[in-house]
Amino acid sequence: MSSRAPVLVTGLPRSGTSWTGKMLAAGGDLVYVNEPLNPQHPPGRCPGVLRASVTHRFQYICDDNAADWLPAFRDTVALRYRWLSELRANRSPYDLARLLRYGTAFSFGRLTGRRALLDDPFAVLSAGWFASSLGCRVIALVRDPVSFVASWQRLGWTVYFHELLEQPLLVRDHPELLELRALVGSQDRVLKAAALWRATRTILTRTPGILIASYESLAADPLTVFQRLYDYAGLAWTPAAQRRITRACTGASGAGTGFAWSGLSRTAFRPMDSRRALDHAGRGLSSDDVARVRALTA
Repeated sequence: MSSRAPVLVTGLPRSGTSWTGKMLAAGGDLVYVNEPLNPQHPPGRCPGVLRASVTHRFQYICDDNAADWLPAFRDTVALRYRWLSELRANRSPYDLARLLRYGTAFSFGRLTGRRALLDDPFAVLSAGWFASSLGCRVIALVRDPVSFVASWQRLGWTVYFHELLEQPLLVRDHPELLELRALVGSQDRVLKAAALWRATRTILTRTPGILIASYESLAADPLTVFQRLYDYAGLAWTPAAQRRITRACTGASGAGTGFAWSGLSRTAFRPMDSRRALDHAGRGLSSDDVARVRALTA
């Protein structure tokens, strides 16, 4: 039934989920849904897309709290847009533009038999639930730890581990996360990002029913690996999809290549030469930091 299943692309932020999601949607069979579990608005907190209250980054969903999530996500993957709920919650000009975009995309997708594609890094710790309870074809992106930590460093990002530790069901199912308690309040961003990478990679490795894909493999040979992901997701690998992926992944970087984005989704993806992007994976980290990340994530 993979040809009718919704698709979830997940992985830690800066692992290539936006890029992968956009390339899977290039074939025209999917409706792209951007980060419904993001606790920030936008892109999250849009009840038209997901009529549920997100309380934490990396919200953990499992069978024990599914009553709060299953009806909402069933609507989302069925492309049932809640127009009135969205209008009551968000009324700025930008929000109204998103309402029209998503509302029409959902409606058109239902009429034409398209499926939902959720691009959501904040679903990474709940990937197993999306596979088992929603029947999603789940693709989890994993990036080389040095490249991942360097990307977070360049953006000045950090992780607040209390958002994981304050979720009792998550700690119950993954007690190894208790080791992160010692890093709450730490100002060592390299150490914290490496610890997050290691813990997430461990959880994904033990999660049944998902496909773990390497960001570096995608970047090195996008056409070959994306064709495999299309097959896994039950998507038709068409000449049009191949052309669009070629333009977006193997041409020169710049606004004039690949897709023309509207900007409403605010994804991280930009057209690029994906092979060349690998040459600068560790940019921003010292040689000592690189060695440290390797040791921390070994």
